[in-house]
Amino acid sequence: MPEPVVTISAAYGAGGSVVAPALAERLGWPFIDRMVTADLSSDAAGLATPSTEGLVKGEVTPPSRLLAGLARSAGVAAMTPPMQPLDTDVELRELTESALRPVIAGGAAVVLGRAAAVVLAGRARTLHVRLHGPEERRIVQAARLENIDEAHARVRMAETDRARNLFVRRLYRRDPEDASLYQLVIDSTLFPLDSVINLLADSVALTLSTS
Repeated sequence: MPEPVVTISAAYGAGGSVVAPALAERLGWPFIDRMVTADLSSDAAGLATPSTEGLVKGEVTPPSRLLAGLARSAGVAAMTPPMQPLDTDVELRELTESALRPVIAGGAAVVLGRAAAVVLAGRARTLHVRLHGPEERRIVQAARLENIDEAHARVRMAETDRARNLFVRRLYRRDPEDASLYQLVIDSTLFPLDSVINLLADSVALTLSTS
């Protein structure tokens, strides 16, 4: 029987960058973080300051550099020339899913991003979670988490949500905002993030430990 897994898909400002690693620490499970999900346009070029909720600097690449950036993020730079794009979406999916092999094989983990709710949709003992919330409250929360002003957070939200949605749609032809992908959808702007972590820990105990 496989060990339990929690996948967390989070919109910008929903607190995924805080909730997911804290839940992994609480449970004593490995944490698998997001990989680079580079924007498919250069519109976000001005967002060069560090970001925890949004796209980091390395994620903001022109279209011709998208696949090469993903390859470098997955630790295969030595095999791939710095600016050489991969040939197919099949190879890109392989990079996306490479870190998920231990959980596919049956190991426990908390996974943030990586379209994991789609990739692990048929896996037993897996709880799929979506963190979301109204745009205005996500902007306020993101500004607090990232120590930026709300105007900057608003721009980041538009770019980040668009990039990550395009990423999942392109590789898996699924909408990451489709509630049917998840067993639990939480407005994580409505409660303190510590309470969200507690709720998820309790949900794991109730839904996974006895399955």
